[in-house]
Amino acid sequence: MPSVKIVSRVNPSEDPEKVSTAILNVFPDAVIETEGGYARGESRSLDNFGLMIRRQKMLDTTRAVLLRGMSGDRTRFLLNKQVAFAGKISFCDRGQMLGPIEVTVTDEGIEALIDRTAPGTVDGVEVRD
Repeated sequence: MPSVKIVSRVNPSEDPEKVSTAILNVFPDAVIETEGGYARGESRSLDNFGLMIRRQKMLDTTRAVLLRGMSGDRTRFLLNKQVAFAGKISFCDRGQMLGPIEVTVTDEGIEALIDRTAPGTVDGVEVRD
């Protein structure tokens, strides 16, 4: 079972509840605590994330991001906080004005987890071994 750690800065101009909502839109089972200018959460599932990337038809992009962020038994990626609040996925870099949602996924079989979450495609159709 994967461990998904989620962190986002809560800027003074932001409503902490909205930052929590952005996280929960992507990881609905996350338990979130907001303190010290940060919202931190932990989830045990990438199921909703996987459904969202399929709905948005972004398997290949997601796969590339997850593989690029892989190191050892984990992968890291950044999500656009405002887009997540709207219930969608958009990957970003650290240069976001309000800051990103930082996600770290740890699993002993991280490559297999990436294969299940964001399998490769051929002509837009999932390819599974």
